[in-house]
Amino acid sequence: MRAVLDPNVPISALLSTGGAPARVVGEWFSGRFELIVSPRLLAEVERALGYPKLRARISEQDAHDVVQLLRRSATTARDPEDPLAQRSADPGDDYLLALAASERAALVSGDKHLLALEHELPVFSPSSFLVLLERGP
Repeated sequence: MRAVLDPNVPISALLSTGGAPARVVGEWFSGRFELIVSPRLLAEVERALGYPKLRARISEQDAHDVVQLLRRSATTARDPEDPLAQRSADPGDDYLLALAASERAALVSGDKHLLALEHELPVFSPSSFLVLLERGP
C-alpha cells in the first residue's frame, strides 16, 4: 500500500507520540506502507514546523530531524502539474489530492476539508487508515 501523509500528520505525531498520527508514522517505520512525498509537501512540512506556535512545542532539532527523515526515507515523487477535477474546499490542499492520485496512493489527513471527500476519493483520517492497515491487502 502507498500513502501520502498530509503535513498535519507527521507534525501531529511530533506533538503527541501516543495518538493515531504517531501510530501511522510508526506503521511506516515498520514497513507497513510506502510513504510518498514531493518537494512541495516537504517544503510545507518544513515551513509549518517553523511557525512560532509549533516552534514553542517542537525543538528546532526535532523539526530538522523529521524533515531529513522524510527526505531520506520516503519515496519522493514529482509534484503533479495537472490539477484534479475533484477539489477541496481549501484550494491549498489540492496539491495533496493530485499527488495522491498521480501516485495511486491513499491520502491520510486530519484536515476536515480533505476528509469531507472521503466518500469520493481514498482519503482517510489517521484512525481510519490504521484500521485499513489492520485489514491488510
